[in-house]
Amino acid sequence: MCRNITELRGLEPAATDEEIAAAARQYVRKVSGIHKLSDANREAFEIAVAEVAATTTRLLDALPARRQPPKSVPPLRRPEVRAREAARA
Repeated sequence: MCRNITELRGLEPAATDEEIAAAARQYVRKVSGIHKLSDANREAFEIAVAEVAATTTRLLDALPARRQPPKSVPPLRRPEVRAREAARA
């Protein structure tokens, strides 16, 4: 279902809170169908993102180490994405 969510387990260094939150946000967007937040859905959306991020963190902490790293690099670790983020700030 969420093909574009990057694997976070086994990253070196470990997945950051920012990467986990980005994956959680993408997941909640996908399952809710909400792409633009409004006052009517913002609170429920943000609560869901926080809960998914917390659950993901617990999951990653509980799993054993991977034998091989993930096949793709998370978007927030890619130089071109970092450059775009810096330009927005």
